[in-house]
Amino acid sequence: MNQSNQTKLNLDSTLIFIVILLGVISVFTIYSIEPTLPAKYEGYHFPIKQAVWYVLGGIAVIFVMLIDYDRFRQITWWLYGLGMVLLLILFFNFPSSIVYEANNAVSWIKFPVLGTIQPAEIMKIFLVLAIADVITRHNHKYVNRTVHSDLGLLVKIAIVSLPPMGLIAVQPDLGGFLVLAAIASAMILVSGIRWRVIFSIIGVGIGSLAVLFVAYKLFPGSIGTFLDESVFNHVASRFYGWIDPEKYPDSGFQLVYAMLAIGSGQLFGKGLHTFEVYIPERHTDMIFTAIAEQFGFIGASVVITLFFLLIYRMIHIGIQSNDSYGSYLVTGLIGMFTYQIVQNIGMSIQLLPITGLPLPFLSYGGTSTLTYLIAIGIVLNVHSRTRTFMFD
Repeated sequence: MNQSNQTKLNLDSTLIFIVILLGVISVFTIYSIEPTLPAKYEGYHFPIKQAVWYVLGGIAVIFVMLIDYDRFRQITWWLYGLGMVLLLILFFNFPSSIVYEANNAVSWIKFPVLGTIQPAEIMKIFLVLAIADVITRHNHKYVNRTVHSDLGLLVKIAIVSLPPMGLIAVQPDLGGFLVLAAIASAMILVSGIRWRVIFSIIGVGIGSLAVLFVAYKLFPGSIGTFLDESVFNHVASRFYGWIDPEKYPDSGFQLVYAMLAIGSGQLFGKGLHTFEVYIPERHTDMIFTAIAEQFGFIGASVVITLFFLLIYRMIHIGIQSNDSYGSYLVTGLIGMFTYQIVQNIGMSIQLLPITGLPLPFLSYGGTSTLTYLIAIGIVLNVHSRTRTFMFD
């Protein structure tokens, strides 16, 4: 009985408070943006919907915390299989009646009651669970590590990671692909694999890119045709728009206006509801520009500080956990959040190419908001079941 009470009380109030603050900022910012949205969004009531998703997400957090996180391992592969089925539905466009396409990407599925969901978002959680299970089982089996066992673990992680990454890349969804890559990379770094093995793999990857570049220079016709007719064309257009947005307005115009909006906010911003720069879909991927334009450098710095504290608390929880599986779970989620935060803010200020990733907890989106809150529920679950012993 005492242990049960201790589990219920062992919550990270700082992490919960940060998430609540981000939720308030999200609803408030979307409310300020709504009057500037195109006429096609009239009557959508995005602030109310976002608040509802936060309430549903809060219920999901409670539900996730009621279950010992070690129990997730029993259903991990069922969840992973479900995620793969949803991605395959998008890949084969079957049944077509439930597949939804937007912005030239086939990334959403319509359900009669649930509405539109994005399988790439929920697959992030499923992949974290799957890789954490793979690493834990492998390390328990191979206590004495060798180069052979390290390579075996890398192969196992690749077998689990590459199928969903490939299905997401061909949608095309570059942002979702890179998030899964960031999750896998973060978990590989803490898996116990020797650094010389990791650096060797990185070297092979860089060498492969170098070979591709040389082949393009030697045979620009055939290689160029392949790139133009493949998913790489989508990736190349993003890089062109990032390097020289004025020369490539089709893929770079959003970046130009994002920079104008952020710069025009200056130190203290223009004030609530004051927008002079039009940016399409600002309530989703470009919500950081709305914060910077209305509240300036001060407001943007507050948001970045909250994200810094969020990641710091997650790192602290991951280090404190005395269970390897729990640490792997938290590490994968840290990789997910860190990459998305850096990528979204970085693409808004031209540090990184635009990839269409939402800003966690702030951008409007039902599936994404629910996914982030479930991720926080897992982190809180690990923290609540971490015990401090007098003697290790």
